[in-house]
Amino acid sequence: MVMPADNSSFLMGWIAATFPGRVGWLLNACCWRQNPRKEMPWAMDNGAFGAWSQNREWDEAAFYAKALQPWVPRPMWVAVPDVVMDRSATLESWTRHAPRLAGMVLAFCVQDGMTAADVPHDASVVFVGGSTEWKWRTVRGWCADFQHVHVGRVNGERELWQAHEAGAESCDGTGWGRDASRRDKMPALIRYLEQSSAGGRPQMIMPEILGRGV
Repeated sequence: MVMPADNSSFLMGWIAATFPGRVGWLLNACCWRQNPRKEMPWAMDNGAFGAWSQNREWDEAAFYAKALQPWVPRPMWVAVPDVVMDRSATLESWTRHAPRLAGMVLAFCVQDGMTAADVPHDASVVFVGGSTEWKWRTVRGWCADFQHVHVGRVNGERELWQAHEAGAESCDGTGWGRDASRRDKMPALIRYLEQSSAGGRPQMIMPEILGRGV
């Protein structure tokens, strides 16, 4: 499943209807632009990367204001707060935040230097974050070791195929609809969905166990 941030355009709705189960939303709890819709599968990001990239403090109150609401439909999973490119701080953050999110499907955001042994036993999804170089160097290993793997910051057709060939279940990217000057973005997304579906191997499709019935 490809999650083009919170793009709610008519075209995105058409793409989601044309390729059911292959397109969804990743909604940022700390930068909320719209509420979930029943026709669009979705997951919740914790906003840590956005805060880090803008050199501002992560907003814990904003995260929990959204994460603890009884959304209908429920998110497929929630990314437990992490600390970008910091292994030890991310592990500490999981210990502090995961209990508060009990009852939800939890995604653990792996960071530079982590191995499979670092993934908590109660994490249902591995969210491959960290630095760009480390992410692409290790993504195949994560997909080999874990069933449910999401890849962050996938903003181009080449990267879509990288995540696909690695065996990822889903990916997200903010670049698919926010830059109006990039008229190549949506055609590239449609082309990927067409080609991967026609090839009979659409790995990036979300299974029912992480679906809206959870």
